[in-house]
Amino acid sequence: MIPKRAAWLAAWPVLAVFVLSNAPTPLYVLWQRELGFSSGVLTVVFACYIAGLLGALLVAGVVSDRIGRKPVLLPALALGIVSCVLFATAASVLALAIARFLAGLAVGAAVSAGMAAVNDVAPGRGKTAALASSTAMVLGAGLGPLLAGVASETLPGPTVTIFLAEIVLLASAAVVVARLPLPRPQSTSRAWIRIPNVHPDGRGAVLRGIAVFAPGITATSFVLSLGPSVLTDLLGSTDRIVAGALAFVMFLGATGIQFAVRGLPARTILIAGAASTTASMAALIASLQTSSLTLLAVAAVLAGTGQGMGQFGGLTLVNASVPANRLAEATAAQNVGGYVPAAVLPLAAGFLSDATGLATGATAFGVVVIAAAVAGGLVAGRGRPTRQDTASTGLRNCAEYSR
Repeated sequence: MIPKRAAWLAAWPVLAVFVLSNAPTPLYVLWQRELGFSSGVLTVVFACYIAGLLGALLVAGVVSDRIGRKPVLLPALALGIVSCVLFATAASVLALAIARFLAGLAVGAAVSAGMAAVNDVAPGRGKTAALASSTAMVLGAGLGPLLAGVASETLPGPTVTIFLAEIVLLASAAVVVARLPLPRPQSTSRAWIRIPNVHPDGRGAVLRGIAVFAPGITATSFVLSLGPSVLTDLLGSTDRIVAGALAFVMFLGATGIQFAVRGLPARTILIAGAASTTASMAALIASLQTSSLTLLAVAAVLAGTGQGMGQFGGLTLVNASVPANRLAEATAAQNVGGYVPAAVLPLAAGFLSDATGLATGATAFGVVVIAAAVAGGLVAGRGRPTRQDTASTGLRNCAEYSR
């Protein structure tokens, strides 16, 4: 199989899992109405997803580098199917929380083992591997809420149909994983569970990636968790297709920007990502003050481009810096650094909104993320550009890694 084509095929399981990751977004308002829970509880349900994701990252990267990608990916896809069943039959907040937790486990495995598998089947094609992995992640994350919104408004079973379709998608991803020619990595690690330990050559790259990726994904997490509530409570829109489309255009922006900037130096990409996240939160605050759906859509797109550039720039630096047998662990470390604030800050905003009002909670959230994004841009811009800063340079050959 042609390595470039193989990279995009290997990215299919990543896309399938990320469709699940955000499919519940436009459905939260339905579950809130049926089950009667607050914005704070909603963000707890969302945080369960990130808790599962972080838990998987502590295990999946190390295990994948030690015993291979398939033994991690196939069980993760099975967990995703179980999550779909729970979502489709959920009759309590606890069921939703468990479903979100299992979805997080599946996504955490896909982030580490799945993205490393993409690189395994396309050795020496760093730009292709990084682009395939990153775009599969953000495109799947955007398609999930759009399809869920359309299905819930136009088909029977508004909280069921999308998850039946997702089960089929995950099953097809399992077939792809089973057929991929994935080698067993030659890892020297003896641990099975640990905080991801980045190879010394890649620590600076991971830090710079986190500095921009973390504020970016925190901004998109707000749109995914509380965005539908902002639409309904503050902007008066109850159409679930609009909620799904808002998430979709956010991740469409995240996908498109990665193709647009793929020839730029990674440092430039990261600085631009920080600037985009800053602008997105300024637009969010302005949308709240003016009750403008247009400004909220602008905020969502800018949040998506900020996350996309932070993710792609960070992955490019990691792929160019870390030996192949430590790649999954380094990718996991970057995502742990990004997803922790993406859980904590929207959760805090949710409970603050319960106490002071949604507009106040969302405004405070925006101010904090602006400060983090500005700081991230300063970190990403430190130091002189190196060969590893060029996104078009890509990965060095795996044989060079093994020396």
